[in-house]
Amino acid sequence: MMNAIVQSPEAKHLASTLAQPTVRQQVRRVLVITLALNIVVAFSKIIIGLLSGALSITADGFHSLVDGSSNVVALVANRIADRPPDDDHPYGHRRFETIAALGIGAFLLVTAYEISSSAFERLQGSGEPATLTPITFAVMIGTLVVNIFVNRYEASEGRRLRSELLIADAAHTRTDIFVTISVLISMALVVLLGWHWADTVAALVIVVLILRAAWGVLRQTGGVLVDTAPFSPDQLTAWVEQVPSVNRVVRARSRGPADAAQVDIDVQVAPEMTAMQTAAITQAIRDQLNNKIPGLAEVEVHFVPEQDAEVDYALLARARADALGLATHEVYVREGDKGKVLEMHVEVPAGQTLGAAHQQVSQLEVDVQTHLPELAEVVTHIEPAMPPLVDGVDDTDGVGEKLKGVALRLLQSEYPQTDWHDADVFPSENGFAFMTHVTLPSQISVEAAHQVAENAEALLRRRLPELDRVTIHTEPPEA
Repeated sequence: MMNAIVQSPEAKHLASTLAQPTVRQQVRRVLVITLALNIVVAFSKIIIGLLSGALSITADGFHSLVDGSSNVVALVANRIADRPPDDDHPYGHRRFETIAALGIGAFLLVTAYEISSSAFERLQGSGEPATLTPITFAVMIGTLVVNIFVNRYEASEGRRLRSELLIADAAHTRTDIFVTISVLISMALVVLLGWHWADTVAALVIVVLILRAAWGVLRQTGGVLVDTAPFSPDQLTAWVEQVPSVNRVVRARSRGPADAAQVDIDVQVAPEMTAMQTAAITQAIRDQLNNKIPGLAEVEVHFVPEQDAEVDYALLARARADALGLATHEVYVREGDKGKVLEMHVEVPAGQTLGAAHQQVSQLEVDVQTHLPELAEVVTHIEPAMPPLVDGVDDTDGVGEKLKGVALRLLQSEYPQTDWHDADVFPSENGFAFMTHVTLPSQISVEAAHQVAENAEALLRRRLPELDRVTIHTEPPEA
């Protein structure tokens, strides 16, 4: 008897995601469907046109073949555009799809030329009159229904999938609808009133519509090829400046199609910022633009140092400390007898001698004064770096739970009107680490909230020496 394999919800979701077709695959499916329908429509018109001798119907059939040929071009381009970037095309193959859309615009121009040529031939009176029957009308009406379905289906899928290729091809198919309608009208006028010139007038009107559609496609795809910006600099700037860490956007540029745009952002930052800080800002900008622009292909962020900016002493001190493998906190500047004095707490790696630590910190003092010559003195306080938490320590005696209970009782006794919650205790290298949340009034200042946390931390460290680390998270009631 075989045992059933039970998949977890995560595994089922992953399998479902992998089973879903990609956007490229969905675009190809739409193109295959429209290609098959266009071929059916084209040969139906050509056959009925040849049998009836109606030049307009035969020309309309060959016009439908242009639709089919454009579908073939689109399928080939879509397959190429789906290839990943390589050495020859480091930005991908997306432009091949744009070139294909440009080719469809050229096909529209060819179609306009063919129809106008047929119209001028009719004006010259050449050709035999057509023999129109009810079957001829039935076939043309049937092909009209198919054309309307293909146009709506392809345009709808183009908007849903944000594919300029499908939208351009739908515009081409739309011209086929107008051609078929004009042929039907001219056929009716020929049969009912004997107005043979009606075909010519209708054909010339259709040429104008085709040229208009061709201009729209060529303008859109040509704009992509000449790097016309799909998004305005002001819009990009407004989006990026919503990121809290961004003070000012110097320049914002974009290029490519709207559904695969490439964006370049130049951001002004303080000269003291480190690579790690700018990397965090870069990721925040990319996340913001990805939320605003679906299908965004790439975001490049460049940083420009702010000129004549007010010196951020804490940021510069932190940057110099990072370069030496140290950490700083509580950096502030005060006026001394001889000028500005910068004080900071410096965390050095634990386990070394005071002499070695002093040598490291002295180097930091020299670096800071070199970059900030206006400082009269740099004063440092040496502290051991906080040891990392130890995973997997077995607290078999339950000391941690007992410490948590005692710590909460101490806090509730000292602050009886304050809500202490979500407390936890973790084993650390030299004892235990205690973490808790505290709810404080929303109107309280950040400084006052920090003072409450510091006082509570000092209380716990004084009364519970087993606690090697204390972390208190302050939050308002609505949190």
